[in-house]
Amino acid sequence: MFSSSSCSVCIDNESLEDCTVVKVDSVNKQGVLLEVVQVLTDTNLTISKGFISSDARWFMDVFHVKDVHGNKLTDQSVIDYIQQAIGATREAPNAKACTTVEPKPHGEPKSIKMTSPKPHSEPIPIEMTVAHRPGPKSHSSPKAVGMTVADWPGHKSNSEPKTIGMTGLDRPDPKPHSVPKAIEMTGPDRPGLLSEISAALADLHCNIVEAHAWSHNARLACVAYISDQSTDTPIDDHRLAAIEDHLNTVLLDTTAPNPVGELTSQQEVKTAGLPEGEGIMMTNVERRLHQLMLSVRDFDRPTQTMGGPVMLFGSHDGEEVAKPNVSIESCREKGYSIVTVQCRDRPRLMFDTVCTIMDMQYAIFHASIDSRGGYAFQEYFIRHIDGRALSTEGEKERVMKCLEAAIERRVCEGVHLELCAKNRVGLLSDITRVLRENGLVVVRADIATHEGKAVNNFYVRDISGNDVDMEFIESMKREMGPIDLAVKNEKSLMPSSPDQRPKFSIGDILRSRSQQSDINCEVGAIVISR
Repeated sequence: MFSSSSCSVCIDNESLEDCTVVKVDSVNKQGVLLEVVQVLTDTNLTISKGFISSDARWFMDVFHVKDVHGNKLTDQSVIDYIQQAIGATREAPNAKACTTVEPKPHGEPKSIKMTSPKPHSEPIPIEMTVAHRPGPKSHSSPKAVGMTVADWPGHKSNSEPKTIGMTGLDRPDPKPHSVPKAIEMTGPDRPGLLSEISAALADLHCNIVEAHAWSHNARLACVAYISDQSTDTPIDDHRLAAIEDHLNTVLLDTTAPNPVGELTSQQEVKTAGLPEGEGIMMTNVERRLHQLMLSVRDFDRPTQTMGGPVMLFGSHDGEEVAKPNVSIESCREKGYSIVTVQCRDRPRLMFDTVCTIMDMQYAIFHASIDSRGGYAFQEYFIRHIDGRALSTEGEKERVMKCLEAAIERRVCEGVHLELCAKNRVGLLSDITRVLRENGLVVVRADIATHEGKAVNNFYVRDISGNDVDMEFIESMKREMGPIDLAVKNEKSLMPSSPDQRPKFSIGDILRSRSQQSDINCEVGAIVISR
């Protein structure tokens, strides 16, 4: 257990048989829930239940979590890290451990300013930002969380790798002269665009150290960390400007349709710097991808796309299934807007919804999370950061659409390919070219390099919208040569009872109680006792 004057973190493996209970009590501030969820997500924990209350000046969280194998959390290094990381985010100047855990300073994630989405009638912008990539400096984080060398194909292990890319827990400390820089790109997507981007970077003699790309509703967001090909050192600003100009040309599509199907010729290009900091985690990159997708209004479904049919969320042979159900109702007497999310359960779901609510400038005061039988139920009690509830139907509709998009971005119904090889310049370009030539569209990509090896994870679909022909995959193996290619089967569970509400719902309490004192007493008793 970690405790200080402003924060207490307790990790309990005794109360429940099938999961670990993480309890966090701390002084409340805007964003504290997201900080806690980020720590749990970065350690690859699955949140099966959650109870959150943050009225007044105190914040109380209870999470039921499991590791990637569905077991209790038993790795002491991970337990220590969670206690230290959550305790450090609370900025307790006089914090000290109750047991043997000594909190160590972690850089608190800095906010990233995002321009407001443009009106519906404006064209989708192309944005590109270049920044230094910060690296972790702490040596106390556990190394065995996320992608390690032991997870590579061919290594004898009974566990299957669950994390794509390296998290801040296992990234090696970078040397000051070798920190790569990040390039961010957003704009209209088209078949083969990722292949064109990677080929352009190879032609510009850039080494892609790590990259992450999401495609959703005909929009693309990509974050790539690059270094110089020959020296593996950061690229100077003058050369970065030339790289930016060249990539602008690659991204520019003078006949890109906007969300209402109109053809536009004007594109916006913007360069800005990401904030520097320590200990960048995988969720920092993922949150930035969410922000980039929001900025290009991927929550608006396109009426047409260039070069292929619209690929809808959860679609199979053109049929849309399993769309998230998001609803909002008002609790006028308490001043809350109650956001309810029901959808298929999956890892990192709570992170995706919480960071989207926060990035839309809303504060979460209470929440309950429950999942069972492959189905998830989430309930958030929110207000705008200025204290008001959602007041118009248009605002409610926008929040619902943005949450639906946040859930859909990470879900890929296509085939998951994992390609591992000795890293070299141009490897990503060669792989994406083969995918494109075989008629496969990349809807999500996660690229990581470590100690001379590269792991390339792609979620692909057939360009015509049909099922991916597995014979194509076999022929690709032969075409790619000395590359280990594995097909990952990651079919999500169908909900067993989608209409069944969880046993505990704060909304039910608010609806059944008329006195604020009764509500506070019941909510507080439940949170403290679990």
